[in-house]
Amino acid sequence: MWNFPVMPEQASEFAPEYDKLFLMTTALTVFFTLLVGIGIIVIAVRYRKGSKVNRKNPVNTHMALEITWSVIPLIMGLGIFFWAAKLFVESRQPPKDAMDIFVIGKQWMWHVQHPNGVRENNTLHVPVGKAVRLTMISQDVIHSFFIPQFRIKQDVLPGRYTMQWFRATKIGKYNLFCTEYCGTQHSEMGGYVHVMSNADYQAWLASGGEDPGPRKPTLEEAGKKLWDRLACGNCHGEQDNERGPSLFGIIGTDRKMQDGQTARVDANYLRESIVDPYKRLTQGYEKTMPSYKGQISEEEILQLIAHMRTMGSAPAPAAEASTPGASGAGN
Repeated sequence: MWNFPVMPEQASEFAPEYDKLFLMTTALTVFFTLLVGIGIIVIAVRYRKGSKVNRKNPVNTHMALEITWSVIPLIMGLGIFFWAAKLFVESRQPPKDAMDIFVIGKQWMWHVQHPNGVRENNTLHVPVGKAVRLTMISQDVIHSFFIPQFRIKQDVLPGRYTMQWFRATKIGKYNLFCTEYCGTQHSEMGGYVHVMSNADYQAWLASGGEDPGPRKPTLEEAGKKLWDRLACGNCHGEQDNERGPSLFGIIGTDRKMQDGQTARVDANYLRESIVDPYKRLTQGYEKTMPSYKGQISEEEILQLIAHMRTMGSAPAPAAEASTPGASGAGN
């Protein structure tokens, strides 16, 4: 028996729906290609030179036919559009309980970090049946994270976080590729995704993953250590002050900029504020915060952001608290 599958195995919630859309689009393409092609052949043969066909009083307009071949394809096209748009939106809206995993693309490997500190290269271990949100960034050039059996593919860009989520439905080992040409060793930038039972995944995490040894610091712990080493707290305290705004409870809030615009604080905003603090200055502050571009790695930026997420709301400001006004830190 030939083992020649037409499509990759379906191993995520997205796969069956994307395959239905793909097959429907393919079927419509084949149908209309045959319809037009056969029509051309029939007309060419019927009205070929020398054929004894009545060519008197040819019909120039057939309103019913024109409406039919315009309206029906329009409805089909709109149907495909809304179907595809629905799947696209769903693939960009992870559930609130999705577990976070962080991915850094670099020439030529995938570096993966789990929240508890476990790291792996060119492999990704996930539990079956659990929504997983990947936050990804490139250290150098554009890469593209692709798991064919999950039917997910997302470009991984330098200087900006992108997100992709999935829920694996089958335990097994699946392919991981980079599908954006990223240099001479692009073809080697691949690996495997290991989908495990929840019990096996938890045991794998607890054992330190593929690099067992002393317990590794979590992202938050590593971020707190880096925060203290860089003395970020000297400017960013529990309350806004003349040196810099407070970062307590900042995630998900809106910040007023010097140019009057408003920015929503998310991972991309925080990363930009670390590497390019003068691009968008917080209202009331000047250009005094140093840029950490080239001084800390993308992994360390992820750690700092993870620590910031743990910084809850600051205490209520004292009545005599000063008004901020002289620094650009934490823009």
